[in-house]
Amino acid sequence: MLDLKFIRQNPDVVKAGAAKKRIAIDLDKLLELDRVVREEGVVIDQLRSEQNAKAKLIGKAAPEERARLAEETKRGKADLKVREDAQAAREAELRQLLLRVPNVPAAEVPEGRDDSENVEVKRWGEPRKFDFEPLDHIAIGELHDWIDVTRGARIAGSRNYFLKGDLSLLEGAVMRYALDLMVARGFVPLSVPTLVRSEVMVGTGYFPGGEEQAYRCDERDDLCLVGTAEVPVTALHQDEILAHTELPKKYVALSSCYRREAGTYGKDTRGLYRVHQFLKVEQVIVDAADPAKSLAHHHDIVKNAEDVLQSLQLPYRIVNVCGGDLGAPQIQKFDIETWMPSRKNYGETHSASRFHEYQARRLNMRYRDEQGTVRVCHTLNNTVAASVRMLIALIENHQQANGTVWVPPVLRSYLGGREFLGRPRA
Repeated sequence: MLDLKFIRQNPDVVKAGAAKKRIAIDLDKLLELDRVVREEGVVIDQLRSEQNAKAKLIGKAAPEERARLAEETKRGKADLKVREDAQAAREAELRQLLLRVPNVPAAEVPEGRDDSENVEVKRWGEPRKFDFEPLDHIAIGELHDWIDVTRGARIAGSRNYFLKGDLSLLEGAVMRYALDLMVARGFVPLSVPTLVRSEVMVGTGYFPGGEEQAYRCDERDDLCLVGTAEVPVTALHQDEILAHTELPKKYVALSSCYRREAGTYGKDTRGLYRVHQFLKVEQVIVDAADPAKSLAHHHDIVKNAEDVLQSLQLPYRIVNVCGGDLGAPQIQKFDIETWMPSRKNYGETHSASRFHEYQARRLNMRYRDEQGTVRVCHTLNNTVAASVRMLIALIENHQQANGTVWVPPVLRSYLGGREFLGRPRA
């Protein structure tokens, strides 16, 4: 959420940022409502002061005056209650409008309508040229009885699956390797709730606007299944004031993630690219409100993900996400896309975002700086590894002509030292 004072002082900047993101907002309505709320607030404060003064006079008044003063106070109290209720409704409306205002994108964010206009900034590795006809991940999985989408759909609906045998072990190996790498780099590991209150989804910027993508348990519990550990990890210090000496906070969490994939009917229907449940290792940083530090952190968290992909010998590219593909909360986002032979293209596997104060202001997450001033934190996050899409890339890129899958050296200790998975086909 943007600072309301910033919006008042920079309406044209905020409007231009929303236009760059292709997000429609009525900023003039918000500013007019803000003006009314502030003016009415002054009136209400004055009426309260007058009421308090009259209440004190009652005890000092002559007996014949007390009844009149008491009646005036009663009427004044009733009028004040009407004004306060109306003001509360205006403030609630103002907050809802404010929650819809997107963050202002960085100048480095390219113009563009959608993901087709994201700008490539780096490429690493060369897509493998096979000297045999490669299989896609489903065919490899079925060859070794590693994947069962039929039974997954039977018990949980479409876009669900079972991973079996060595592929289940490979998933665990990738997740644990990614987690261990981040812990070695000083990130604190967390086990986190994957059911959170709706207010936390609002606090991290997923609501309002992303409700259709979340699984919700509203009727009885007002809880949501998270689509990423970013949500509970970022909210860990909600409503707290941290000491500047505690910053930066660097966390990493391995969790299950759940996404409805609303609006993707008929898209990526074969395989595991677009599913409802998966595992992910997520990195989150909370630090002081320093744009230069945030930018440095942003490059660092991208580098962490790159190091994972390079050690797994998976070709990838990095794109600077354009305005039209950038979510409401982000200042800037880099997507990492890993080569997937069956798609004959790169597929998104990581998203690295920086938010400045946007999330922390919603979460009321602050720190006391060296001068003792309380300020709002900055936040960032990035995927370290997301299970099924990483598995697609791993088994498709590292498949062998005999049907086995080569295991990158960094994963072998998690798999009993094996160099290959699967039995060679006849």
